[in-house]
Order: sequence, then C-alpha cells, then structure tokens
Amino acid sequence: MDPLVGSDTPMDDYDMVDEKQDVAIITPADSPDEPDPDPAANEFEAMRARFMPAAPDLEIEAEGYDTWKIESYRQLAKREHGPKFTVGGQPWQILLFPFGNNVDHASFYLEHAFDDKPRESWYACVQFMLVLWNKNDPSIYAHHCEFNADEGDWGFTRFAELRKMFASKWDLSRDRPMVEEDAVNVTAYVRIYKDPTGVLWHNFNGYDSKKETGMVGLKNLGATCYLNSLLQSLYFTNAFRKAVYQIPTEQDADRTNSAWALQRLFHQLETNDTAVSTNDLTLSFGWETKQIFEQQDVQELSRVLMERMEERMKGTEAENALAKMFVGKMKTYISCINVPKESSRLEEFWDVQLNVSGNKNLDDSFNDYTQVETMDGDNKYFAEGYGLQDAKKGVIFESFPQVLHLQLKRFEYDINRDAMMKVNDRYEFPETFDASPYLSEDADKSEPYIYQLHGVLVHSGDLHAGHYYAFLKPHKDGYWYKFDDDRVTRATNREALEDNFGGEYTNTLNGTTGVRNPYSRTVTTKRSMSAYMLVYIRQSRADLILEELPAEAAPSHIATQLAEEKALVERKRKEREEQHLYLQCTVVREDHFRKYQGFDLAVWDQDPNSESAPEYYRLPKVSTVGELCEKIAEERAKPADQIRLWIMVNRQNKTFRPDQPLLDNDMTIEEAYSKHNPRDRSFRLWAEEAIQIEDGKPIWPESQNQLLNNSSILIFLKHFDVDTQTLMGIGHIYLRRHAKVSDMVPLIRQIMGWTAESVPTLALYEEIKHSMIEPMKPKMTLQQAEIQDGDIVTFQKALNDQDTTSLQQSGNYANAKEFYDYLLNRVTIRFQPRFPQQNSDESFDLALSRKMTYDQFAAKVGEQLSVDPTHIRFLTVTSSASKPKSIVKRTQNQNLFQILNPQFSYNPNQRNDALFYEILEMSLTELEQRRSIRITWVTEGLMKEENFDLLVAKTGTVADLANELKKKANLDDQALTEVKFYLCQSNKIQKELLRDYAIISIPDYALTFAERTPKEDLQLEEGARPIWAFHFDKEPNKPHGVPFKFYLKPGEKLKDAKARLSKRTGIKGKQFENVKFAFLARPPYSKPTYLGDEDVLIDHVQADDLLGLDHINKARTQSSKGDSMFIR
Repeated sequence: MDPLVGSDTPMDDYDMVDEKQDVAIITPADSPDEPDPDPAANEFEAMRARFMPAAPDLEIEAEGYDTWKIESYRQLAKREHGPKFTVGGQPWQILLFPFGNNVDHASFYLEHAFDDKPRESWYACVQFMLVLWNKNDPSIYAHHCEFNADEGDWGFTRFAELRKMFASKWDLSRDRPMVEEDAVNVTAYVRIYKDPTGVLWHNFNGYDSKKETGMVGLKNLGATCYLNSLLQSLYFTNAFRKAVYQIPTEQDADRTNSAWALQRLFHQLETNDTAVSTNDLTLSFGWETKQIFEQQDVQELSRVLMERMEERMKGTEAENALAKMFVGKMKTYISCINVPKESSRLEEFWDVQLNVSGNKNLDDSFNDYTQVETMDGDNKYFAEGYGLQDAKKGVIFESFPQVLHLQLKRFEYDINRDAMMKVNDRYEFPETFDASPYLSEDADKSEPYIYQLHGVLVHSGDLHAGHYYAFLKPHKDGYWYKFDDDRVTRATNREALEDNFGGEYTNTLNGTTGVRNPYSRTVTTKRSMSAYMLVYIRQSRADLILEELPAEAAPSHIATQLAEEKALVERKRKEREEQHLYLQCTVVREDHFRKYQGFDLAVWDQDPNSESAPEYYRLPKVSTVGELCEKIAEERAKPADQIRLWIMVNRQNKTFRPDQPLLDNDMTIEEAYSKHNPRDRSFRLWAEEAIQIEDGKPIWPESQNQLLNNSSILIFLKHFDVDTQTLMGIGHIYLRRHAKVSDMVPLIRQIMGWTAESVPTLALYEEIKHSMIEPMKPKMTLQQAEIQDGDIVTFQKALNDQDTTSLQQSGNYANAKEFYDYLLNRVTIRFQPRFPQQNSDESFDLALSRKMTYDQFAAKVGEQLSVDPTHIRFLTVTSSASKPKSIVKRTQNQNLFQILNPQFSYNPNQRNDALFYEILEMSLTELEQRRSIRITWVTEGLMKEENFDLLVAKTGTVADLANELKKKANLDDQALTEVKFYLCQSNKIQKELLRDYAIISIPDYALTFAERTPKEDLQLEEGARPIWAFHFDKEPNKPHGVPFKFYLKPGEKLKDAKARLSKRTGIKGKQFENVKFAFLARPPYSKPTYLGDEDVLIDHVQADDLLGLDHINKARTQSSKGDSMFIR
C-alpha cells in the first residue's frame, strides 16, 4: 500500500479542480422512501447514521467525530488548521482555505496530523464527512462525504460558495446566514475500516506482488488469463510441481519440449521478483498468435496438459504420479430390479463436470450426477438371458482422488435462445466438503473422504467477453490469495467464496439497483463473476500434497540455465548502457572464406558457432586499427604486421566486398568508421593475411601505385567441384589490370596444388551478384572484363556434353551458374513420415531448390529413404497443429516453392518448410488409375461412425467398393450381402448406390454412407413403403447427423412407429421424447408438416416426401471456438 502523503505537502499548490467524479454526495433526496425529518447538525449520531452509512461487507475498526468552532472567520489567514483530534489512535485535523483554494468557494480538507512524517508503511482506509453548520441554528448546514485510502489529505475544493455563506439568507427556507456573527462550526466525522488484505481501495500504483505476498504472477500474452489461472493452481499443488521436476529434460532441453518449458516456468515462479512470461510454454505447445489471442476451454487444456506430462513421465521416477494424485473411479451401471442381472463399466476420471443450472450447491450437483433413472415401460432394458426388464440406471463413485478437480458447467446451450449462455445463478460451495455420501457401498472408506477447498478459478464476464483469475490457498492453514495475471494480492474468505457464488448482488451502496458489467457494458443485478472450477484436496493427504519443496527441488540444469540467461540479460543491459562508448566490428578472415559455401565472402548474420561465421568484436571507439590487428594476429598466431584490414562496402548491387585497405594503424576505430562507413550500422572489415614474406617482413601488393593504369587488383577465388557438388572459397590473388583472364590459371594451379600435367581445362565465372553469374572470356584483360578490387571469380573443371547430360539426369549441377541458382533458391525442408508408428526414426531434413519439380525433389527423398521415388506420396503440413493437411498432386506445372506457398489462399494454415511423406504399396501412376472414396461406416443404430478411405479402380463399380469395405470392416460374406450404400448431400440421402453403379459417377465432394441392413428391414410385411429420413434443427436447412432409410408400415400410427425409430436411430430416453416428426417435400418446397401421435404415417406421406426428425444438434460447434485444444 502506498504511504499517505503527509501534511507537509504545500496546500497552496493544490490544483484548481473539482472533486473526483466518484465522490459520493449524499442528500436526503437519495432515499427512495419518504425521508425522516432532517437531523440537526449537533445531533451527531443521527447525522452520521443519516448521511454517512457504513460501506457494506466491510468491518469498522474505529469511528469518531470532532467539531471545530471557528471564530472571527473574516480575520482568518489564507490557510488554517483546526485542532487535532484522535480516531482509532491516529491524529487528524481539518485544513481550511477560508477564502478558497484559488476558487470562489471555501475549501475544506481532512488530513492526518502526525507531528513528523508518518512511517513509510502507514496508511488508513477512511470514510469521512465534513459538515459546515450555523452555531446558533444547527438546522442550517452543508455536508459532503468521501472515501479515501491513498492520500494524506483529501476533501472538497468547492465545499461552499463564499457569496452564499455570507448572504443574509442561506436558502429560501432559512432566514439566517451560514456564517453568523463572523463565526461558524465545522464537524469532521471519521470512520476507519479494517483492511485484512492490505489492498482495500488500493490504486496499485507501484504495487510489488513479491514484496507484499512473497509470490509473483504470470503475464497475460493476449488472452491467456485462463491459462495463467490454471498454471497457478497446478503450481501451488506442490506434489504436481514435484512430479514435473522429476521429468528428465537435460538431454531434451529445447523450446519444443513442454515438460522442459513447464519446469522453467515453475522455477521462475519460485525465484523471480517480477511476473513471469508464459511465452516459452506456449511456444512449446506449438501455439501461434491465433491461440494466444483466443480463450480456450480450461478443462480441455488441463486434460491435454496432464496427458503430455504423463507421456513425459513414463519410465521415470514420476511415472503414475499424476494418476495417483488426480484420478478417481466411477461405475456406470444398469441393474435389473426383478432379476439378479447387472451390467456395469468401471471408468477412470480426472475431473467431474457438475451441473450448475437447477442446483443450489455442490451437494445438489452431486445428487444430480448420481441420480438413478428407472428404465421401464417402453424403455425397458434388454438383459441377456432374461429379456426386457425393469432396471435402474446410474453412476456411482468408487473412489475420489487426492486432488479433486470439479468443473462447474457455467456455460450451457439455451434452447430458447438457440445459443450458448453463461449461467450466473447463485451456486454455493463449502470450504470443507464430505464426498463419502456419493461413494458406492463397496468403496473403501477406511480413510475419510473429507476435502478442503484449495482453489477457486473464476470467470468474470459473459460468453463473448470476460476475464479469468484464481483464488488459491498455498498453505493448508494459510491465507487466501488472488492471482490475477501479473498481480498477486491477499484475499479474504468472503472474496474467495461468497463473492464467487454468483447470483444477485446484495448490499449495493446507496440503494443502487444494479452494477455495471465491465465486459458487456450493461447494468445487471446478477454478479458477472462466478466460480467455474474448484480444486479440493483430501484433508488426510493435504500434508503430502502441499509439502513444501526444497530450493534444490528444481532440476539443476534448469536453475543453471536460468541463472546464465539472467546473467546474459544483465550483461546486455550493461552493454546497452555503455553502447555509446563502443563500436561493433565484424571481421571476415581468410580461414572463414575457405570454409564458406555461398554468396559473397560470408553471411553476416549466420550462427556465430559456424566455422565460416565472421568474428564479432566490441571495441572501444578510442581503440586503434593497429590494436584490432594485434587482436586478430593473436588469434591467428601470426605477427601483427602480417595482418592488414580492408574496408568492406555495400555495393549498389547489394553485395559486400573489400574496397580499400586501412593503411594508418594509428587511426582510431571511430575515425575509420566515420570516414569510410558512416551509413552502415555495423563496421565490416576483411582481414588480409600476408602471402609474401621477405626477411620476416610482409610484402603487400599495392592496389594503387604510380602506374595507375596497371595497378594490382585483389581477386577472390572460389572452386566449384562438380564431383562433390560443393562451392568453396580457396583464397585470394593479385593481378595487374592489363593481365588477361587466362593469367589466373597458373595462380589457381599453385593454390590448388595441381601439377602442370594434372591441371584440368577450367571454366571461369564472375560472381557479379546473387542472381548474376557470368562466364569469363580467357583472352580479355581484367580491365576489359571490368574486374575491380574485391571481385569474386569461380572456377571449375570444364565438362563435355556427355558428362553434362549425365550429371543433369542424376539431379546434379553441371556448371557453377546452375549451382549458384540452386544456392539462391535453396531451402531446407523437414520430411516426416505420415504414419510414424511405421517409421518412427525416419524424419529428416533435405536442402532442396525451390525450383525443383515434383519428380526432382521426389528423387532426392527416394535417395534418402532408399525407396523408388514413384512409390512416395507427399502431404502438406498444417501450421497450427503440424498435422497432415492435403495430398500434393503430382504435376510438372508446379515447383516446390509453389507447392509450399499456395498463391490463392488467404489463410493457408500451411507450413512452408515441411512435408509429410507416405511410402505406397503401388506406384503413383497406378494410384492415379484408382480413386479414393471415403465411406462412413455406420453401426449401432446410427450412433457409431467410422470413416474408411477405400481405393478402387476409377473404372470399377460399387461392388468393388463393397469388397474393399469388407477388408477394412472385417465383414463376412453374409454380412457383405446385407450392406447398403447411400449417396448423401447436406446430410440427406440422394440415392441408394446399387452394386453395378459406376465409381466414376460418384461426385467428388459427396458423402457416402454404408450400413448393414437392419434385421427388421429384411423381413418386411406386404405394403411397407420406404422413405428417406434425416435430422434437422428447427429449420430443414439446418440438417445434421446420419440420414437413413426407414419403412412405413400399413396402418401404423406415429406413436407405434416411435419404438422402431428409437431403435433405428439409437436415440433414447428424454432425448427421444424431445424429437418432433414431420414430412417434408424435397427442396425447394421444404416446409415441414408436423405429425401427431395418432397420425397414420402411410396415409399422410406424399410422393418424394422425406421424413424429418426435428431435434437439437448436439454436435453443434461455436464458430468462435476455433480449432480444438492441442499441445505439441
């Protein structure tokens, strides 16, 4: 809490402004009912009760009042202090500007009255009122009321108008002035509230979470408050943190490892003094900006995160730690009432989803969850061996975990609004919860199932906008704390529990009827904040779950790495502060050039650990060129006089080449930079090493001597080796301007160590710029060829036509120009197997040209895999989840760049650096003669769907499709004869596909369903009529689900057909009772005609009618939901 400003603040400097907008000015007119008679100003208790009501839900520490009797008002100084008085053991006084604080009103303030400046941590949460009144007639008064927590003095600059104070009448109903006989009274009422959390009415300017609570928060990266609240909850579940720390990550410490990132985050929460960023963690999840700015489902996030941590814990000392901590067991059962038959299934759960709507508290929700449903009448249970039986169906818990996560269903689908809505109903949850009533009779109850509330995760707002935060109790018997992104504050029990029950607001101040929702900007009577997730810890295991971890619990490599990163940040901060004293120099040496393959002499921003990377020097600006030469010479183990530095310039063609040597070694680095390279942010240099040494002294060829027309030219040489397909620097030479291009050959032979007999015929090329590589003519002079200092010449063995053709056919490059083009278009592509269970270690990287055709890069992949490239199929990769997206078509019209960067897609969601591959059993040519048909195989009364991608000949028929389905679905010959295929569009059947129907006639984007004909349909009575049936939600243009074929029986009423429809669709119970049935003509005449139970179906149906089932689409997804939650 900020200390209050003392009375030593010069009041004459007060700004001439009105009181703050949130001042509560209370008058009798504010009362909604008929007011009581106004109390007199000297009826102090009545005045306080009437005009200064206590704030709801706050506990009063002390209150009092004091009256200052002012005499000789007109003789007062510009600024006066009233007598000191004490309330709550603290001194107070009134500060008065009798003739206004730069305004035409009397100005009154209340301030603390310490003799000295109060201690730094002192503050008080004060509600106060000042009343100015006539000493002879206490019915004449003016008053103002205010709350204050962060100032040493506060009040009212325009308390009362001076002209009115001295008027003969204060108001029309009073015949006396306010100031009478040059005297007036002012009474100060002071009420001090207790502040158990230390942040009551805090403005949080300069608030330090670590200092105040010993804990730090998490930064919100955009819309990650939901992630922050969950992470804090898991962090303070100490046993979870301990288990995460036990995952071995030292050998897999990279930003794609979510376990490593979570360990780092937890250790930073332990050791940081400021809020921690979750950026590393979200990067390890594979999230992009879209996921950062999109709120996700917390339950789904929790579950996926647990799954990833469990995978990482397998085979370690932490294996099964999460299951022991978070997993309970429940039994789903159907028990016959009249016969000894029960069907049950035991399932594990990580959390329990509880209904809020229709329930008042946690016990109501558990009773609702374990409610027993009776199956009787038309809904009897078919018990094997006993036939149809009355039965009881329900869920019962067999055990609860040590840490119980309860997900409160605050968001539900509202059938009336046809939309998801937030449930803001009041819903109570206790601090201590007994779960034993919801356990089965056979459950082990030797240890009490009493749970203590550990965390309350809160959502504030509505469905479309809101904020998440958490209340947590880090220690079993400690205080509650509020974790609101980067801020951590103490909280009361009421703030953690009662304030998050939801429901109506109570005790609103000044009788207001509602509170403004900060997210929807509407006034509401219901709280917008409510708990959506509760964390309970079993009391008997609390000491184990919340056991304090020692400082060394985090993996040592995590602590070391973070310490190194912190030191690096500090070093960079210091470097920034001293930046004006230093200059960054980048030096490329001869040894760098010899190890470099690429354009120019070096890549200036490449990995510093690369052997060919230039050397970086941070030099004081006052250091000299000679001192830099000495540094380089020491590294190269050479005398300093054998090193000469050249200025490198950025030519107009965007290349960097040496231009002229620095001949003055006494020149400072700053002078050299300012003189030769003032516009470049980095000072680039080439360090030349002397080649010719005489008597221990270097001989430097002069680039400009007296013979200006024939001076020496510095030329760099590169060798393109056609056999190894490499292009490497080999050194530099000097030649006169009038020398011929062919004069380079002897020097090249000398550098390469070739004998005169072994020298191949050479072809020479000039590297002018990245996209311009030109062959050189041997008979031209260097001057005619426009060669200048710093130019690069590439040489190679000259090839005949036969060798050139052979190289090109093998996918290699026959000359330097082609290889340069490859370098210009080189990209590194990651190839991953589509089915990693088949080839788990077959991911690899290949450097390819963006200009390669499908067949060319397929040949490279085939060579890598030792597989015939015609048997490899490629798929693009989604950028969001790194999953297969679409099959790459084999075509010569597209190159690799076009495949990876689709032109006509506004949101391709596709990586441009990766492809999946699949090794096929047949060649692509054979595959092109076939067609992939996706069949949705429907079983269990349309409730279970399974998709199969079946390959059949394009010239085949549905009979071929049936044979492929037989293999995939493991069908016998008899079952296959009963399988029917249906062509569907918009969830409606268009036609039944007979066995002789041509595959080529099936539309590309149509859905094809297949099912085994129900036994009932195999034994039809005479006169039964088939009809296509489909599902829709309110409107026929909103179809959903699996359409089906149904038979109408002669004379059968709807009420009798419902049993068959329920069995056919698999929809039962209350869900089936809500289904409405209608006949519809095919579009465009698709207005439904709804049917009653007594309607005979076959009498109402028209030709080409469809049977519609109108019910809610439970598979509906919200368009705003985005992609499902994933963690890489």
